[in-house]
Order: sequence, then structure tokens, then C-alpha cells
Amino acid sequence: MSMHIVCLDLEGVLIPEIWIAFAEKTGIEALKRTTRDEPDYDTLMRYRLAILDQHQFKLSDIEEVISTLDPLPGAKEFVDWVTSKTRLVILSDTFTQFAGPLMAKLGNPTLFCHELEINAEDKITNYRLRMKDHKRKAVEAFQALNFETFAAGDSYNDLSMIESADHKALFCPPERLISERPDLSVARTHDELKALISKIL
Repeated sequence: MSMHIVCLDLEGVLIPEIWIAFAEKTGIEALKRTTRDEPDYDTLMRYRLAILDQHQFKLSDIEEVISTLDPLPGAKEFVDWVTSKTRLVILSDTFTQFAGPLMAKLGNPTLFCHELEINAEDKITNYRLRMKDHKRKAVEAFQALNFETFAAGDSYNDLSMIESADHKALFCPPERLISERPDLSVARTHDELKALISKIL
């Protein structure tokens, strides 16, 4: 009998995009840029940190917006279903400081992500990647432990993880990505994702 593990991206799959929510609250259009627009994560984060610095935003300003967010409709039930059937690990390019409140609302599934560096004035000064391309490396590590892997995400920064997995899907991706990767299954709801996972369990 095979041991399975489901590896999912977080933002856009289980919770709203935090940076987009913050952009909408502050009215700063430039912060709506995500990995869907800028595949290079370091370039994107340097760009975001420069904007936060320019407007003197602090971590608490972002946390205030995060506290108003809820998981995407159906996400909590979906997480409950996956964890009742098999193992779930969320592999995200978000930060522990951002994800905490929303992970609690999802029932605290396992999350691997990055860390922000915060100074004494509560300003975000830098960020620390757990490791480069950590989503793919996590999937490969699970495979080395003899797990059969399923991976799904919504964006370009999920592709290396998805490509490495034994079973794979895109979840609500941009149309551009669907047309570029016709080889990948697409799920547009959590029920469709559940159906794809059910096939391998």
C-alpha cells in the first residue's frame, strides 16, 4: 500500500492573496503584483519591500488587514477532508508572520514557508527564504521518504513543485498559464481538486 502526501500552495488555493488584500486596503495598485505577474520571487519581494519602505508601512499595518481575511469559501472543509484521508503539507512562499492567523482558521495544517526580518520599530527590513526553490525540494524529499506525492498550486512559482510531483494539477490558475501548460490538469473548485486527489487514494 502506497503512502500518500498532498502538497498544496496556500495563497490563491486556500486563502486570499495577502498582498492583493493589502493593496486594496491601502489603494496602492503597485502592490497587486504577484508571482502570476513576476515569476522571479526575489525581484518581486525587493519591489514590495521598497514600496512598504517608501510609504512607511509596518508589519502591524499588514497584520491588521490579515486579521480581516478568511479562508477561501470551502477551503476549511477541503482541508478537513484531505487531513481525514491522508497527509497534507502546505508549501508556500508566504511568511510565518503573515500566515499565522489564517492557518488557525484552517485548523492549523502543517505549513512550510519563509520568515520576515522585523526591526525594533516593527518595520519589515528583509526576508529570509527557508531555502531557494523549497517547494520542489520538499516534494523531492517526501519522494525520497517513499511518499507518493500530489501537488497543486495556482501560479508560476508552483510549477517546479508541480512538475516534480507524482500527481499534479493547477488550481484556478491564470488563463495564460493554462494555455502555456496544456499538459496539466486544471481544478477550478475545491470539489474538483478533491476528485483529483480521490483518484490516487
